[in-house]
Amino acid sequence: MFAADGERVADRDASEPPGPAAAAELRNFLSEMPAPAAVGHRIVHSGPHLTGHTLIDTRVRALLADVADLAPLHVTPALRMVDAAREFLPDVPHVACFDTVFHKDLPAQARTYALPERWRAEYGLRRYGFHGLSYAWALRRTAQALGRPVDKLQVVLVHLGGGCSACAVRNGRSVDTTMGFTPLEGLVMSRRSGSLDPGALLWLQRRHGLSTDELDDALHRHSGLLGLSGTSGDTRDLVRARAEGDGAAALALATFTLSCRKGIASMAASLDRLDALVFTGEIGEDQPEVREEVCSALTVLGVRGGLLVPELEDLMREGIRRIDQTARSAPVLVVATGETQQIAAETRRVLGVADRTR
Repeated sequence: MFAADGERVADRDASEPPGPAAAAELRNFLSEMPAPAAVGHRIVHSGPHLTGHTLIDTRVRALLADVADLAPLHVTPALRMVDAAREFLPDVPHVACFDTVFHKDLPAQARTYALPERWRAEYGLRRYGFHGLSYAWALRRTAQALGRPVDKLQVVLVHLGGGCSACAVRNGRSVDTTMGFTPLEGLVMSRRSGSLDPGALLWLQRRHGLSTDELDDALHRHSGLLGLSGTSGDTRDLVRARAEGDGAAALALATFTLSCRKGIASMAASLDRLDALVFTGEIGEDQPEVREEVCSALTVLGVRGGLLVPELEDLMREGIRRIDQTARSAPVLVVATGETQQIAAETRRVLGVADRTR
């Protein structure tokens, strides 16, 4: 819960997606704090019909249910909480804040898949992009830190967490991003595969008889860092295991950081210059080894290693730190994850309430 000036009034965090007990947890939380004036909900996928953050009514709720299968790890559990919150708080506005909205104006060449026209027209296959709430917050903070207007910046933003992506921003607008039709495309992630040869999936179906459900489960839950290491999808565990000589952990981290570098470089190809490289997300803000290994091999972009390592407590308090050390390096910044703050700001905007956050 946030006050009008952005101050955090109360919070309740859960490490697992909403399950059967989540509604009761929400009810308990609401009973312990002042009554909210509005509720903002993070919805990962907007689908084709919703292009802006919006009030949730019967029509919007139905549209969200219709696109839940495009991001099943995210939208389905989010809708459980939407329903519970609307039941507990029926007299306040509920606003859907979408991760896709930040990328709604992607240029045609960046959003279009090289697929038959019928597939694109009839099935709606296109690239949406995700992590938009995180990117909107990180971009705003980056502009403040560099003392430059948002609409004059050309930056690559990298969100590294359970899901991972990179985004090219030109003059305040997303012009390319690594995630696509679903949040499965792009960089190697904690448990998700990221991009891979679609022919490999066809071969697994034809040669080995894997079902759609088996592929879905493996690609979403048992791939990425977890699939590579065989032990963990958490970079903190893998850094420790690598130091102890675990070869699988070393391969997982090497594959992950290469994927990040390739994603960043591909995003830079949509810019004229690189005003800053910005890390956010749980890994981005709290894994200096990953940041160092990514940046030390990006000299082709003017990015260099030897990065400062801010204390996490200081970063959380200040919200942003510049960590490059050499005059010849492109600026590298770390922004504390601000998706919840951005949801609060977008909710106020939808309701026509002035945003007084700093």
